[in-house]
Amino acid sequence: MKRTLIWCVFGLFLLGTAAWSQSQTTGGAEKAVAALEEQWLQTLNTNSPDLLAPLLADNFVSTSLDGKVTGKAEALVEVTSFVKDSATNSDMKVIVYGDTAIAIGILKAKMNDPAGNLIDLNIQWTDTWVKMPSGKWQCVASHGSTIKM
Repeated sequence: MKRTLIWCVFGLFLLGTAAWSQSQTTGGAEKAVAALEEQWLQTLNTNSPDLLAPLLADNFVSTSLDGKVTGKAEALVEVTSFVKDSATNSDMKVIVYGDTAIAIGILKAKMNDPAGNLIDLNIQWTDTWVKMPSGKWQCVASHGSTIKM
C-alpha cells in the first residue's frame, strides 16, 4: 500500500513537472512572438525594411485590407509608406500551438497611399508565426481588416 502511494505521488509530481515545463516553454514562445510583433511595429515607425526582412519567411503571404494577396517583397516596400512614429499596437494577444503561434492585435497608424494621400488606419490584424528549423520564429502569413474606432 505504501509503495503504491509513493508511486502515485511520484507520478503526480512528474505530471506536474511536465505541465509546468510546458507552460514555461509556451510562455517563453508567447513572449518571443510578442517581442517580434513589437519589432515589426518599430519597422513601421522607422520605415526600415532591413529590420522587417528577417521577421518574414521567404514564402510570406499577406492579405491586405482590400483583399489583395502579396509577398515578402511587397511588404518590404510597403513599410516605407508609413508616417514615422505614427504606428501603435493595442490589444495584442499571442496563442501558441507547438511550433506555430497566432498573434492578433489592433494597429493604429498613418500611411501614404500610392497617390501620396495620407490615410488613417485602424486595422485588426492576425499574424501566423512558425518556429523554423533554425529555432528562429518567422511570420508566414498576415491578414488585416479595417475596423471602425
